[in-house]
Amino acid sequence: MRIEKFTLQLLIITVLLWSPLVAAFPEHVEMDTVKLENPITVKYLKRNLKKSGPKLALSPALLRNLKKKIKNDPLVENYFLALKADADRVINQPVLTRNVIGRRLLGTSRDLLHRVNVLGIAYLIEQDSKYLDKLNEEIIAVSNFSDWNPSHFLDVAEMATGVALAIDWVGDDLPDATVKLAKDALIEKGIAPSWNGGKGRMYGTNNWNQVCNAGMIAAAIVIADQDIELAAKTIHRSLDGIPNGLMQYGPDGAYPEGSTYWGYGTAFTVLTSAMLKTSFGTDFGIGDYPAFKESADFRKLTIAPSGNYYNYADCGDRHSDSGDIILAWFATQSGNSLYIEDDKFSQPVADFGKLHRIAGAGLVWLAQFEKTSEAALPLVYKGDGKNPIVIMRDGKGYYFGGKGGKSTVSHGNMDAGSFIWELNGVRWSIDPGNQGYNALEQTGFDLWNSCQDCERWTLLTKNNYGHSTLTVNGELHVNDGFAEMLEVKKGDQPEASFDLTPVFGNKIRKATRKFIKPDNQSLVIEDQIETNVHTKMITWQMMTQADVSIVDGGAVLTQDGKKIMLENLSHPDIMVSVISLDPAPLELDRQIEGLKRLEIRIPAYLIEDNKDVIKVRLKAL
Repeated sequence: MRIEKFTLQLLIITVLLWSPLVAAFPEHVEMDTVKLENPITVKYLKRNLKKSGPKLALSPALLRNLKKKIKNDPLVENYFLALKADADRVINQPVLTRNVIGRRLLGTSRDLLHRVNVLGIAYLIEQDSKYLDKLNEEIIAVSNFSDWNPSHFLDVAEMATGVALAIDWVGDDLPDATVKLAKDALIEKGIAPSWNGGKGRMYGTNNWNQVCNAGMIAAAIVIADQDIELAAKTIHRSLDGIPNGLMQYGPDGAYPEGSTYWGYGTAFTVLTSAMLKTSFGTDFGIGDYPAFKESADFRKLTIAPSGNYYNYADCGDRHSDSGDIILAWFATQSGNSLYIEDDKFSQPVADFGKLHRIAGAGLVWLAQFEKTSEAALPLVYKGDGKNPIVIMRDGKGYYFGGKGGKSTVSHGNMDAGSFIWELNGVRWSIDPGNQGYNALEQTGFDLWNSCQDCERWTLLTKNNYGHSTLTVNGELHVNDGFAEMLEVKKGDQPEASFDLTPVFGNKIRKATRKFIKPDNQSLVIEDQIETNVHTKMITWQMMTQADVSIVDGGAVLTQDGKKIMLENLSHPDIMVSVISLDPAPLELDRQIEGLKRLEIRIPAYLIEDNKDVIKVRLKAL
């Protein structure tokens, strides 16, 4: 039944994407939840769970392969040397303490996971007791914490993942007392709290699902020899819940929470897949879940030529300089060298800095890679789903990203209709990006509720006033209004359109936005507007850090010694306004140097017959 449903969905998606020129979606595409295979019982564990270790994303055969590759593959050797340098730095750091910052122990949990990954692999390769001794100290320390902060369960999940990996990878060489202490902690401080507080953590639809289930599966596998019934019911629950998180990648692989949270959630999903395969010989369908592997293209495509992300949602600004080791899993699965960041993995060891916290597992994947292809990324990318996006580029210096969606998606903002545009290394239209959570929370700011009048929408990074989109009557977007992707056309002059009508509520009859790439030096934004009796003002907005000079028919933008022209093609007599946002309106806002909002304000009384077209062209000078 699972295979039949999967095949039907692939057939539907294939039909929708059949035309090489046009992919049109008359209504929002919803994917059914595809269940994973889930045979987990006590009996199944007794028969199928490998008895000896290591078995969490590692095995004796994979360890032998890693050792061989370190000797004869320069890229693997270099990444290992960077990992070993990281481990040597950890040796000299104080043992972790239960350091709760705000509502989170997460920083400590992540440090533990990082330390286990670098110390554990360094020890397995070098057999130097200094790495083992340091691991022993760290595991004893965190196992003796009063708890792992279950009120913020990500903290528990990441801590449990780290402790479980340590015991699995090097437990045979640790003192028996340490192993017993750690397993007791995994049960009492890890798994037990996961059964309190409802199903949200394990059955949710965002990155928490992926991280929490990874931690509980890792813990359950490690304690199965101590409490096999608890292990069986815990793994069974996770295989039931994981699809709720994985379905968010559908239908095209575009992760609705943006590129940073793709990195977070996906890291733990590929780790889960790897752990299950090395423990049971199967991942029960996780790695082959619809659109999951395709999401590697989404990740690559959200990195602009400048190295900055298309940073919608609560996304960071810039791609890591140490390389994306999570993509190595996708490379191993596909044989596609596009997912191996050779330039970053081959840089001098001193330039890597602190590696990803699952770098040890990632090194194992890197060592498994065998090139069979190097498929190119598309120049026009359609990512439909709960937070649909389109990316258009030339493979050189032209990069455009535009989106629809709704603000109530996890980590969402009031940014439907927004766009970024980068040309020759300069980002002319920007997204204000994310800002630190803890600093906001410490003031009592209500960051996480997303009702229409919630405090989140007072921030420039979260509301529509801080994005390159349309605003009607100077009001906030409707929080639950969904702007669907209508059409994406490929070819020499690609274009994409979104229906923005729902984000304006009753303030407008209809609003559609089309993005057009006429050539490799320009971008056209075309808005079709139908007003109603409630429409007072349409404001076209663009966020930029460029210097702006107002000229007839538009404005000239200057940045980093380069210039572009903003041409108001449809309303050349309406002057472009420049609103300085440096400093930003609120003390709690993210302060961005030189930030300003360009506006074209069109009063409704100027619109004849309740219909208008707003057409703006950005072009290089």
